[in-house]
Amino acid sequence: MIERYTLPEMGELWTDEYKFKTWLQVEIAVCEAQAELGRIPQAAVDEIKAKANFDVARILEIEAEVRHDVIAFLTNVNEYVGDAGRYIHLGMTSSDVLDTALSLQIVASHKVILSHVEQLIQVIRNQAQDHRNTVMIGRSHGIHAEPMTFGFKLAGWLAEVLRHRERLCRIQDEISVGQISGAVGTYANIDPEVEALTCQKLGLKPDTASTQVISRDVHAEFMTTLAGLAASIERFAVEIRNLQRTDVLEVEEFFAKGQKGSSAMPHKRNPIKSERLTGLARIIRTNALAALENVALWHERDISHSSVERVIFPDSCILMHFMLVETTKLVQNLQVYPENMIRNMNMYGGVVFSQRVLLSLVEKGVGREDAYRIVQECAHAAWNTEGGNFQALISQDPQVKDNLSAEEIEAAFNPDYQLRNLDKVYQRLGI
Repeated sequence: MIERYTLPEMGELWTDEYKFKTWLQVEIAVCEAQAELGRIPQAAVDEIKAKANFDVARILEIEAEVRHDVIAFLTNVNEYVGDAGRYIHLGMTSSDVLDTALSLQIVASHKVILSHVEQLIQVIRNQAQDHRNTVMIGRSHGIHAEPMTFGFKLAGWLAEVLRHRERLCRIQDEISVGQISGAVGTYANIDPEVEALTCQKLGLKPDTASTQVISRDVHAEFMTTLAGLAASIERFAVEIRNLQRTDVLEVEEFFAKGQKGSSAMPHKRNPIKSERLTGLARIIRTNALAALENVALWHERDISHSSVERVIFPDSCILMHFMLVETTKLVQNLQVYPENMIRNMNMYGGVVFSQRVLLSLVEKGVGREDAYRIVQECAHAAWNTEGGNFQALISQDPQVKDNLSAEEIEAAFNPDYQLRNLDKVYQRLGI
């Protein structure tokens, strides 16, 4: 991933240095397991642990010649270890190292992602608590519908992120899997007990039935989980972008002192963070599709997945981390304009209270079709009309006046009615 979107906490987990560190971790764990089972001398393992090291530049130099990354790595490690190096990689195949080490990288990345999901949950909850009574208009099809609160909108975001946290927790066990099973996964040259001990040392569980690789459905599940989280962040970002439009302006991204919105138009305050999040979500979703394409490999193993995974795993993990950090800042510093929310809600004299007027007439015995016709005529007369006032038209309509008192009409335009049950939602979410 380019530096622009790479933050150190996640970026360092996908460097060559960290990758080779996990490879060495796997190789040493296997040696320890072999020694515990009496397959290789403990003295050799002690020497390996004392001397084993690697140099990234040297590995790449060797790989340029041998055209095999694991062989290049092992050659370089043996340059440090010497004679005891003959016990390294004993009975193993490259995928034993690659797939088990990749699991370690994924598990480490998962931990970082989950911690930042927790942070996002907290800032959304805080904003929802602050705005549980901030009245605004709800929209359907992009058109004013009925009153709600901004806290209720945020409650929906919170519930969604909580579900993603559950999904991330659920897959934690699935991605914590390793394999040390040798060529085509038959354990012909390495004992299954070595795999069990090695995985235990690494905090993993042995794959149930690896071929020569861990089946890629495991990796696809991780990637699709990230894609789902990215899609939700995009939903929040698109909502902020819509609410920040000049003709709406109910919320706005924080605009820092000295920040500039346009090279040509000094007045511009653009929703750049939200737009960036929208774009990055597309990459993570696309990478999830590539992960699904990786599931179908030839026979027990090919390497068509390898080139793809060198790109999609670091990119998606790094981008997911970046998106979570950015979204947390965005929500935490969001500028909310309650006055504009009230202004927008009351456009055209409160046409958004049409259903409440309709139901009030029906409760008084007016037929639903007749009530609907009366209310719609008044609403459409006020709609998109300069000075249009739905409440005034309703109050003057003879058929309405015959059935509803002035107090009952006024009550129909009180948003408290639409909001009276929202506490039940807040209670479910601890808001």
